[in-house]
Amino acid sequence: MTNPTTPKIVAEIGCNHKGDMAVAHEMIGIAATFAKCDYAKFQKRSNRELLSAEEYARPHPNPVNAYGESYGEHREFLEFDLQQHRQLKQWCEEFGVGYACSAWELTSAQEIASLEPDYIKVPSACNLDFAMLRWLAREYAGGIHISLGMTTPEEQASIIQFMREENAVDRVVLYACTSGYPVPFDQVCLLDIEDIAQRFGAEIASLGFSGHHLGIAADIAAYTLGASWIERHYTLDRTWKGTDHSASLEPDGLRRLVRDLGAVSQALTRKRQPILEIEVEQRRKLKRMYGEQAV
Repeated sequence: MTNPTTPKIVAEIGCNHKGDMAVAHEMIGIAATFAKCDYAKFQKRSNRELLSAEEYARPHPNPVNAYGESYGEHREFLEFDLQQHRQLKQWCEEFGVGYACSAWELTSAQEIASLEPDYIKVPSACNLDFAMLRWLAREYAGGIHISLGMTTPEEQASIIQFMREENAVDRVVLYACTSGYPVPFDQVCLLDIEDIAQRFGAEIASLGFSGHHLGIAADIAAYTLGASWIERHYTLDRTWKGTDHSASLEPDGLRRLVRDLGAVSQALTRKRQPILEIEVEQRRKLKRMYGEQAV
């Protein structure tokens, strides 16, 4: 399966800004002007709604990555409020890159929808939140992008059936994804893209790939297999404190990803005529003719 569409590359900033708006501003600028991505994406959580009281009070499972005494305090430290997201969107517009955001529960979906982004992402962890999916289908007019990490085939089918019943399946982009940080190559499972296309491709808007692996080779393959949206976590420094940094691309890796996907996009064509113009002179000089062909 070849991909006839131009890829959209999403720089997933997520929470790699470390809760610092100045860092977020710098990351937007680099993603837009240096790497030349199509979108800079963030995340929005209402932590008291998303987490139980026990989860909120529990210590971070990996204390070296913690930004607070409890997991809830850690998440609050990294969280931007709606006004800050409005500022992030404005900065994206100033830099000429699209703003996007993952919403982790209904309140965040409603808040981000008020900013009217092109699309809202539903992360793998929350793709069975049918209350949020229903609200997005009925009240939000943009694209609904859904990651399928940690999701069984039966659960995938239930999501699509739900969006079909809500008359929103044609706005859905499904992302093949393995949820791990980082994911070893033997568990990236790129052929899932073809499986998703076979099962749902006729109904949904497009296919995506959300990668948490190392390097950029797998992303190129994902595009050739049919994923039009390529999303990669992005950081300014892979050694920074936090879970996602080690599975993220630094600025030059992000730049090379955009460059190489652009090159592959141009190359994924067929010859428009038997002998291309670039070949004519080479054929005249080099082509050997044999037997009856030489007459």
